[in-house]
Amino acid sequence: MHPGFPGQSTSPVNGQFNGVLNGQPPPMPSEYATPRNTFGYNGPTSPPPPSTLSNHSYNAGMDVVRPMPGIAMADDGKMTISVDFGTTMSGVAYGSSRFAGGRVQQILNWPGSQENFRKIPTCLLYDDQGRVLAWGLEAKNLGPIPGTIRCEWFKLYLEPNSLRDGSVDPRLPPLPVNTILKYKSDLIIDFLSHLWEYAKEQISREIGAVADLDSADVWLTVPAAWDAAGCSMMRDAAINAGLVQSSQAYDRNWRDRLRIITEPEAAAVHCAHLTGLHQLKPSQNFMICDAGGGTVDLAVYKVLGQLQNLEIAEICARSGANCGSIFLDMRFRELVGTLLADHPAHLDPTSLANFMHAFSETDKLNYKGESDDDQMFIFTCFNPEDPDDPSVGLVNGDLAIPGNLLRREVFDPVVHQVLNLIEDQSKKVNQQIDALLLVGGFSGSDYLFKKVEERFASRIRVIARPSDADTATLRGAAQYGLARRPLVSSVIAPRSYIMKVKLPAEAEDMQKRPAYIRENDAGVPICENRLQYLVAKGAILRKGQRVKTKLCKFSATAADRTFVAVLYTSDSDRLMRYTDEGETQELCRWTVDLGTLPTFQQHANASNPSGFYTDFELGLELDSAEVRGVLLHDGQEWGRVVFDFLS
Repeated sequence: MHPGFPGQSTSPVNGQFNGVLNGQPPPMPSEYATPRNTFGYNGPTSPPPPSTLSNHSYNAGMDVVRPMPGIAMADDGKMTISVDFGTTMSGVAYGSSRFAGGRVQQILNWPGSQENFRKIPTCLLYDDQGRVLAWGLEAKNLGPIPGTIRCEWFKLYLEPNSLRDGSVDPRLPPLPVNTILKYKSDLIIDFLSHLWEYAKEQISREIGAVADLDSADVWLTVPAAWDAAGCSMMRDAAINAGLVQSSQAYDRNWRDRLRIITEPEAAAVHCAHLTGLHQLKPSQNFMICDAGGGTVDLAVYKVLGQLQNLEIAEICARSGANCGSIFLDMRFRELVGTLLADHPAHLDPTSLANFMHAFSETDKLNYKGESDDDQMFIFTCFNPEDPDDPSVGLVNGDLAIPGNLLRREVFDPVVHQVLNLIEDQSKKVNQQIDALLLVGGFSGSDYLFKKVEERFASRIRVIARPSDADTATLRGAAQYGLARRPLVSSVIAPRSYIMKVKLPAEAEDMQKRPAYIRENDAGVPICENRLQYLVAKGAILRKGQRVKTKLCKFSATAADRTFVAVLYTSDSDRLMRYTDEGETQELCRWTVDLGTLPTFQQHANASNPSGFYTDFELGLELDSAEVRGVLLHDGQEWGRVVFDFLS
């Protein structure tokens, strides 16, 4: 058993810490384990000031960069397949070093009535028994059919606010709640299953026997604003849809072949190769604005290497919001509903579908802005027998909407939100931004691009969108996989990861939170409900690094072998000391089986009538978008930590 807290020591227990956070001691454990420094450390316990956390790397106990799980560092000729699961459109790309010099070989084409498309609508059509009747373009183009339900835009149900409290934009199409009773992940599984089966058939047809799809590495893109809970649900859905599977009896780590990458990170990798587009040089910075159907994601990167050995690094926390092109559709639908409130004959599902289709397919991206103010935009009514009403634009079976009304009610609110996002992101960077690169389907909007140029051209030398902007994320994810090395060398933590702890009470605690203070068994005043930062928002993390913290658990008996704690997250830039200061969200519960550790087994097999302590170490890995936990012993990985996400 560990000794009681002596109250005099000014240095850590031997071997307790193996690094520091900007001069401060590493984080303490949760309330479910006894903090290691309670038994031997009496130094500063408050979080370091924001100025140090936001500008320096958290290097306490971090490992060196390791090969990404499931990705061989040597070029082994494996196939890489990228999947861009979008709010409105989805796509697949693939490549291998066995052909085309290791470049992305092909963006899969999707069949249409007259032509092939590089992306396919993210859309499903169900019958009333929950069976998929159609998917993709067919489901999108079918009109309202009695007894069926069309599901679109369901990716937005995995964004953080929706997962935390169930709040969603009321304008989103509802999830099926009748006899189907589909859950959010069920829809994603259904769509990805059909997408994947078609993709496998096409890839096999195009490259024949060369295709080894069962052992391919699969890269799946997610929005920058998603937290670990959404990424975890996305990973589970992709595995259940069969995107990766065991190819051999000894293939135990097959799940690691599925990699999650943020959309702006993937787009940045692709754009960084386009030297003819922006001619960026080492040490220069560029911002990616990935404007898609549902979300707009922003990230800023620095070029660290030449093209032949390209490397980029994230230099500030990425950001994003739900202000993609579908919000133009939503506002257009609201405008039509307002104009035709006294003409319900034009507001039935079929009529609304016609209006929406005409706007989405033609006017949305071609709209020019102020130069179109005096133009009338004509939409054909599905029910021409309704009487004319020139006061709202109903004339001869058409609905005419003035361009200035469209700009004011539909385009400007969404475009201004995107501009403000870019503005806020640029203010986070205390360095020159040399290029602003717009990608994603929404970047094809002439009006959006013009407004971005008007606002930022005086400050940013190059503002551009590549010709393949709509598939930049898809191509970049595949390029990342083909590189077989971390092209993005470092990332910035987009949010803080925090644990609730018990620490020796300080004068500040006695003044501010006397109700949290109690004496432990050694008679030492302990302050409960303190917060300790594992990773602070804005911390610089090298790719593949692992943040480690030492913990200690008391077990009354050998059966008490499970450690459980709660991991919190916060988007706030403010560092908090107590749990009741708000602005934190419970992310997941950590469950660790300590019974596998030799030290636990040694104590458990001995006669310890008063119980025993087990020292152990947890590692927190933050990749592009995911969070993983590992149990460590003597510096070696001893098992995975089970994360039970709180959704």
